[in-house]
Amino acid sequence: MDLSKILSISGKSGLFKMIAQTKNGVIIESLIDKKKTQAFAHNKISSLEEIYIFTENEELPLKDVFKIMYEKHSGGPSIDNKSDNNTLKNYFKEIIPNYDEDRFYVSHMKKIILWYNLLQKNNILEFPPEEEKKEDSGQDDEKPKEESQNKDEK
Repeated sequence: MDLSKILSISGKSGLFKMIAQTKNGVIIESLIDKKKTQAFAHNKISSLEEIYIFTENEELPLKDVFKIMYEKHSGGPSIDNKSDNNTLKNYFKEIIPNYDEDRFYVSHMKKIILWYNLLQKNNILEFPPEEEKKEDSGQDDEKPKEESQNKDEK
């Protein structure tokens, strides 16, 4: 899943897909209503690829948080981003048990849930099946065995 062209823009609600770059900004399409418009260089534009969540010992990429949420909900929508504060905190304690409570606020939680649900609704969340990764690692395991067999034959 490539989040580099999915943008959050300060002062605008929702998420936007970057369509093209212009001399002084970018052409964007809203994931909510599909309207195209321009965001200018003076707007605070953040790619979702560049966003991280504070945890107690490291920063967790937003992409990884979305993957955890995706797996928790079997690819379906998440909880409502307008849930009460305790529900949101308990939800994030389940998916990111070590999130930094001093730097990761309820407002951030609401945004992440809103973004996840927008991406899920627009079929943008795609994660490779775990089986493919296991097959790849299985092939790598066979190579050292062959090499060790060749050494024994010599």
